[in-house]
Amino acid sequence: MFVDKVKIYVKGGDGGNGMVAYRREKYIPDGGPAGGDGGKGADVVFEVDEGLRTLMDFRYQKHFKADRGENGRPKNQHGKSRDDMVVKVPPGTTIIDEETEKIIADLTEHGQRAVIAHGGRGGRGNSRFASPSNPAPEIAENGQPGQERNLVLELKVLADVGLVGFPSVGKSTLLSVVSAARPKIADYHFTTLTPNLGVVETDDQRSFVMADLPGLIEGAHSGVGLGHQFLRHIERTRVIVHVIDMSGLEGRDPYEDYVTINEELEQYNMRLTERPQIVVANKMDLPTSEENLQAFREKVEDSVEIFPISAVTKKGLNPLLRSIVDKVETTPEFPLYEEEQIEQRVVYKFQQKEAPFEISRDDDGAYVIAGHEIETMFKMTNFDRHDSVRRFARKMRHMGIDQALRDRGAKDGDTVRILSHEFEFVE
Repeated sequence: MFVDKVKIYVKGGDGGNGMVAYRREKYIPDGGPAGGDGGKGADVVFEVDEGLRTLMDFRYQKHFKADRGENGRPKNQHGKSRDDMVVKVPPGTTIIDEETEKIIADLTEHGQRAVIAHGGRGGRGNSRFASPSNPAPEIAENGQPGQERNLVLELKVLADVGLVGFPSVGKSTLLSVVSAARPKIADYHFTTLTPNLGVVETDDQRSFVMADLPGLIEGAHSGVGLGHQFLRHIERTRVIVHVIDMSGLEGRDPYEDYVTINEELEQYNMRLTERPQIVVANKMDLPTSEENLQAFREKVEDSVEIFPISAVTKKGLNPLLRSIVDKVETTPEFPLYEEEQIEQRVVYKFQQKEAPFEISRDDDGAYVIAGHEIETMFKMTNFDRHDSVRRFARKMRHMGIDQALRDRGAKDGDTVRILSHEFEFVE
């Protein structure tokens, strides 16, 4: 099965917890704190594997959770950081953040990597919190939570040339006679249900990759027919080969077909019209084809390069293939995305700083504190240690949460909730 779009969930590994420990050695009565830091959690890294063709594997595994870092140890020993979790994807995979719809990475070359979800840093041990005023702290941090993301993966096949046209115009037959690809061929519409790729070699030993895409029909750009599912695969091609059934035996006018398909390409993505296009007049072995070709030439005039061929009898293929490979060699790659769109690039621009916390009231009257900064701080606090709890309370006061609760009308004994945990407000 060919799968070219999936939704998955990834999570970087949490950092390891820091440790509260002290030196306990003979003849050293006041050893001091010796709790080590936790190790860093593993990153989730996507890597291109040229042996993969589809996103089929992601139909069965949709959750990817990296390993957490090792906890800190006594004697100031740091916990072990985890190795990256590597997820293999096929060439041509675009990774999009589902929530923000931003493009995180566009992976096209074998071995290319991108960090998709960062692991959390390890929590600090108590030796990090020692000071002249507190030489024996009972404070240690939990590890920072790893980054979580819901992603959309889109596969846009890597081909130099894309065959487009109405159903049953002979695209699959053309691909089968010029390459070793063996797509399904039959005399009914939409025989081709998935894109087929084949390597084509010309008579002068030059080669290129050709993709046979499912037939387009009018309205494909807005979701009509099968073509809309696969229009994205045309985006990476350098040259578009427009195959037209010149015989007109199915009652369609070749010129109207030509205009309709070009309108669909323009409606889908304006940049598709920038690519060089070669028109292939197929089925020239049938009786009415010569007459229709003459009428077609008169309508398009000299603005279009037309190659009359018969894919069945293999007539006229060599001049066509030589022209295609010439176009491929002289046409640069078309970048799919502007540099600013891809998250890996650094773009400096003003952004409103996110509020560190927000306060709301729940249905049961509890005050709910939310926000990335306060929630991360909460998760990194070890509530089994009294000093850690006091440190968290000081941070809340410093952030202005205590006063904000009073301003909202909180009184002594009211319930305050952070994530799924509750505690009482104390004046």
